Amino acid sequence: MSLDRRSFLTSAAVALSALPAQAKGFDIAERSATELQALLASGKQSSLSLTRQYLERIRRIDQAGPKINSVIEINPDALAIAAELDRERKLKGPRGPLHGLPVLIKDNIATQDKMQTTAGSLALLGARAPRDAHIVQRLRAAGAVILGKTNLSEWANIRSSRSTSGWSARGGQTRNPYALDRNTSGSSAGTGAAIAASLAALGVGTETDGSIVSPASRCGLVGFKPTLGLVSRDGIVPIAHSQDTAGPMTRNVADAALLLSVLAGPDTRDAITVDGARQIGDYLRALDPQGLRGARLGYVKNARVSNRRVWEQIDAAVAILKAQGATVVEVDLPNADKYGASELEVLLTELKADLNAYLAEFGQGAPVRNLAELIAFNEAHKDKEMPYFDQELLIRAQEKGGLDSQVYRDALANNRRYAGAEGIDKVLDENKLDALVAPSGGPAWLIDPINGDQSTGGFSGPAAVAGYPHITVPAAYLGGLPIGLSFVGRAFADAQLLRYAYAFEQASRARRAPAYRKSVGDGL
Repeated sequence: MSLDRRSFLTSAAVALSALPAQAKGFDIAERSATELQALLASGKQSSLSLTRQYLERIRRIDQAGPKINSVIEINPDALAIAAELDRERKLKGPRGPLHGLPVLIKDNIATQDKMQTTAGSLALLGARAPRDAHIVQRLRAAGAVILGKTNLSEWANIRSSRSTSGWSARGGQTRNPYALDRNTSGSSAGTGAAIAASLAALGVGTETDGSIVSPASRCGLVGFKPTLGLVSRDGIVPIAHSQDTAGPMTRNVADAALLLSVLAGPDTRDAITVDGARQIGDYLRALDPQGLRGARLGYVKNARVSNRRVWEQIDAAVAILKAQGATVVEVDLPNADKYGASELEVLLTELKADLNAYLAEFGQGAPVRNLAELIAFNEAHKDKEMPYFDQELLIRAQEKGGLDSQVYRDALANNRRYAGAEGIDKVLDENKLDALVAPSGGPAWLIDPINGDQSTGGFSGPAAVAGYPHITVPAAYLGGLPIGLSFVGRAFADAQLLRYAYAFEQASRARRAPAYRKSVGDGL
């Protein structure tokens, strides 16, 4: 959309005059994107009205009230963009499937507007993106209102092995809306908390290993990590190109399918998406409430979740799968212990190369232009950047060789072998399975900035390392904290997983809105 400032303000003023009648008696909380689409199409709501109501929720819930601290920056042009989209709808009709819907995106996704892209770091303050990330271009083309950016674990949680998820020097600590003293997990912490709290219709997170599915499962959301190659990595602050991807974080499976249908697509700047585009499915058509009938699923019993009560909850979820017509067999995922060290070797080696390339293009105006300068910046600003934990992973990354090193190549081959061909593919083939199911992870842990994360386990690694699709769906609650059920499949089985997840969601209806309790014991 190309508009000058005067056009923005004029459009906003016109639309504001119609707002009060539309907004009366309407509660935006828990509304699905599909429902909001219908209201926009009927004229019962305007994009401007929706945008203002979400901004008011951000003020009331994120910045005041329970203060979950999930939104790091508001788009100052959000209202003007919404007003212009309302005007465009009247003149031309909707431009795409998200026309007028407010969306929050993670603060590692570049936007060429008045907002910054910092990955939560003070070292990127002042950087101005020369262009939108490819997925932002797709969101705008579909008619989305980019409402703002969400807080995250700084540098997507690759700075230290003793970090506190959801904390960044720029944004502070994000809190879990289900219990404010609990962590949100994963680096897409702000997106998870914000969408759980209905601060936007839709959210976009990113994942290298667990950063979509982990916060989604602990914030009572649907989180979808697509197959590597469906969604462009262009313009996203990287960790590692062999595992990085953006994906939807939503309150229901249908909204995840809608958002994925917009995000997925070819990008000449990211070559793997050109091939991946041939594998794009009809994600909305995959939504079938009877979609579990005839499915053959493997229930992974060696998933790394130790809490017995979590397994009891997931046993009950598996009973629902069976009642909906799926055959479920218990399996162990082979070779899951053979790529922990090699995964980190790959991530750190690719981080050095990929981050330097990103900063060369998107770091214009920032005080750092490469990884070495970033390390020096953090040391020079230690009081603000490292009050709780260090940057030993960044230092180790700087010491790595290039992408042509044999150590790196061997580690990458090991990952692909044991996570993919002799991991997920092997167990699916040998047991004639369509997909795997497992607990997404344990419940959210207490925030502890001194000792760092005390993870309660998770099932993100196999699909993340293999580059395969993974969706988590709300399944149960333990002490009022959400527990997710994961579905994992072969490469490009994205539509298939959406079908299974949707059928489970429709049968279980497990999700509950957050109550913003101070702690687990509060109100029980």
